[in-house]
Amino acid sequence: MTKQEAIKEMERLIDAFPDNMVEAIEIGKKAVENFKPRPVKNVLVSGLGGSGIGGKFASQLVWDQCTVPIHVVNDYRIPAWVGEDTLFVACSYSGNTEETLSTLAEAMTKGASISCVTSGGKLELLARENDFNMIKIPSGQPPRTSFGYNALQQLFILSAYGLIDKDFVSDLSAAAQLLKDEKGIIKTEAAAIANKIGNRIPVIYSETYFEAVAVRFRQQINENAKTLCWHHALPEMNHNELVSWAGGSKDYAVVIIRTPEDHPGTVKRMELSKEIISRYTDVIIELKPKGATRIEMVYYLIHLADWISFYMAVEKDVDPVEIDVIDYFKAELAKG
Repeated sequence: MTKQEAIKEMERLIDAFPDNMVEAIEIGKKAVENFKPRPVKNVLVSGLGGSGIGGKFASQLVWDQCTVPIHVVNDYRIPAWVGEDTLFVACSYSGNTEETLSTLAEAMTKGASISCVTSGGKLELLARENDFNMIKIPSGQPPRTSFGYNALQQLFILSAYGLIDKDFVSDLSAAAQLLKDEKGIIKTEAAAIANKIGNRIPVIYSETYFEAVAVRFRQQINENAKTLCWHHALPEMNHNELVSWAGGSKDYAVVIIRTPEDHPGTVKRMELSKEIISRYTDVIIELKPKGATRIEMVYYLIHLADWISFYMAVEKDVDPVEIDVIDYFKAELAKG
């Protein structure tokens, strides 16, 4: 695939995001009809990269509704508290992520109630062999572009276990329609923001309960634009990282995610942080979502961030699809 072909392919994949959501909703509805849930007291979601971010999104979307703790693990191991009262969710788009398979093996020995989200591979085989709950999503695309399919399945799983209500389904549908309706506006804003960031190093800030958006944004900039980037959440950032801006410069572009749900105390902190940071860089960008619900706002921001990362790749003249270094890394690991 040439660079120009890769650019067109990534554009097609991001453009399909709202349609992926619509299809994914129907997949989730149908899959959970066959679930065998049981009462649980805690939730652990295991996944890496584009497959792992869904757990963080789910936990932050329902933080004020779900009455049991939701944790995410991006590692080979699971905490000691995992047991028969745990809902363990294994997420791997390929189905072959070794860290996720390692945690699954441990969760099985602990007697956890297991659900899986995958497009195939070893995870699908294990799910079928052991009669685990499973939601199978379409395969055949880079894992990071499958977000529209995989992340929202976490909500279907939580609902199947009685941990959240089903209002999220209509909110997801409304979010998909919002992205379709605002397509032109989103792409125009994304292109302008990418141009403003230019060759600077992006620094992304958000409120704590929207940090999943910042993480996803960073990951997309890393993989699509091949650019180093970092993120932090307020108010925690004010207790440490703020000091380091004394060494800041115009080499950095700050992106602050703002939403109507930001805590009043954090809003004040964001304004003061902006004033301090502006002493060191003149590029401070605010991302503000459209949408009537939390889910609509989150998915609006995600889609906007995806397009920003795409246009950054175009500006930098890099291939937004290839991840050769990760492919090399996995091949070397496989040598044992």
